[in-house]
Amino acid sequence: MTNDDRRALYVISVAAELAGMHPQTLRIYERRGLLTPARTTGGNRRYSDADIARLLRITELAATGMNLEGIRHVMTLEAEVVRLRSEVEQLRQGLMHAITEIESRSRSNLVPLRQAVARFGERPSIFDPDR
Repeated sequence: MTNDDRRALYVISVAAELAGMHPQTLRIYERRGLLTPARTTGGNRRYSDADIARLLRITELAATGMNLEGIRHVMTLEAEVVRLRSEVEQLRQGLMHAITEIESRSRSNLVPLRQAVARFGERPSIFDPDR
């Protein structure tokens, strides 16, 4: 989500129209903790594109028959999944960077080793040209 998506642009009537609901419904959702619009210095609500997307998601979940507490819980879990996926991706990138760094260090520290194959129980000959 970009900063543009979070920029509070819309008054409550416009946000309600964009989300296809009554302005009072937005106030109810705010009281129930489903939505937290920005406020102007005068205290008026301002809604962002991210808030509108959240309202549409609430509508989707409500259409399945879920109550507001269930919707709040699902949305909390969805936000946690997004956060955890981001954390996993950061850890994956850090791990790949560490592996690349270790591999590059290992290549520069390698010393050629000459190995001879010997069978168990045999003594190498003193006349062995490979010795």
